[in-house]
Amino acid sequence: MRIVIKGGRVVDPDRLDGIRDVFIEDDQIAAVIGQEEDAGRPFGENDADRVIAAQDCIVSPGLVDMHVHLREPGEEYKETIETGIRAAAAGGFTSICCMPNTKPVNDSKEVTTYIISRAKSFRSVRVFPVAAVSMGLEGEALSEYGALKAAGAVAVSDDGRPVANSQLMRRALEYSQSIGFPVISHTEELTLSNGVMNEGPVATRLGLSGIPNAAESVMVMRDIALAELTGSPVHIAHVSTSESVREIRAAKQRGVAVTAETAPHFFTLTDQSVVEYNTHAKMYPPLRSEKDRRTVCEALADGTIDAIATDHAPHSELEKQVPFDEAANGVIGLETSVSLGLRIVEEGWLTLWQWIEKMSINPARILGLPTGIRVGGRADLTVIDPSQAYTYRAAEGLSKARNTPFEGWELKGRTRCTIVDGRIIHEI
Repeated sequence: MRIVIKGGRVVDPDRLDGIRDVFIEDDQIAAVIGQEEDAGRPFGENDADRVIAAQDCIVSPGLVDMHVHLREPGEEYKETIETGIRAAAAGGFTSICCMPNTKPVNDSKEVTTYIISRAKSFRSVRVFPVAAVSMGLEGEALSEYGALKAAGAVAVSDDGRPVANSQLMRRALEYSQSIGFPVISHTEELTLSNGVMNEGPVATRLGLSGIPNAAESVMVMRDIALAELTGSPVHIAHVSTSESVREIRAAKQRGVAVTAETAPHFFTLTDQSVVEYNTHAKMYPPLRSEKDRRTVCEALADGTIDAIATDHAPHSELEKQVPFDEAANGVIGLETSVSLGLRIVEEGWLTLWQWIEKMSINPARILGLPTGIRVGGRADLTVIDPSQAYTYRAAEGLSKARNTPFEGWELKGRTRCTIVDGRIIHEI
């Protein structure tokens, strides 16, 4: 298969930014050259199987989402590996990492192998399983990290639950460091998080129980302390509070090996979205205050937060069309992430380079995955039209779920084409 992506703005923050033609042959990038250059072209456009006109588009390294819930095995009525990767491809992602809180939990090589095999059968987005820190996510005994890594897992996390036992978390960091296995921390102090939304004036007005910022930041501080003690890296998931940002920033300044991610809903929305008891705006961590939202944006800008991940958490109407107190936490996000990220680029919080770093380069580096646009490298690329405007309708998306707070939003910026291993897996 020979493909030419013609005339797009090719942006790889590590090495290039300019109008280029990208030549793909089979599963590799064969050449990246200026349109006016003739030398170095591996084949002519007439010899190509496909020419993708990318004028006024961005051509980036394939986007990487390091925090996705696919629900399979066990809860296929919410999402399946097939529907999840179709949504990911539509969102521009060439690689995604799926969390272990499935049924059964991904704490064994058998579950890891099943997920990888099932995903490969669709010849689409690359799926990298994240295995459980502890057996059954119960926080009592560590999983077999060596066997899980050999089976294809790329990290461990008890996401959906915190590792409450500090000694176990210490052992997890030490074990993972010995085999080069990142630990992704779900930072939640359970004794403080027994509310249903952010603690503050909105919760008081609605008569709902609140979750203070400290429910997150207390555990962020603990895990930073354990990373400092052990000399092991730790990655903090779904950062939502000013206090967490402050502690991560200070830890980085003194050399602690800590990285962090946030999600588009945390830099776009506040707890005002919960007004009228909107269960599609219910998640953990909860949507916070405007101060917290702005602090998260600032942390993305200055590098305190390294990555943007969707925390795509599909639920059916059974879990969302219920009283707010009873509704499940979580929102979908694979098909809106590009549009919401480009909003903060347009608003001036991030440059385009910074945004691509946080959507592709940095998450790949944290997880030890190949990345970048280079001749001879694998042809995983995302073509984005930053000016395409549309009204987001979840029912028109490819995810099985509809639980989004962005229903009906007027958005701008959309994935034109997603390419994995030199194959076009999504195109509009």
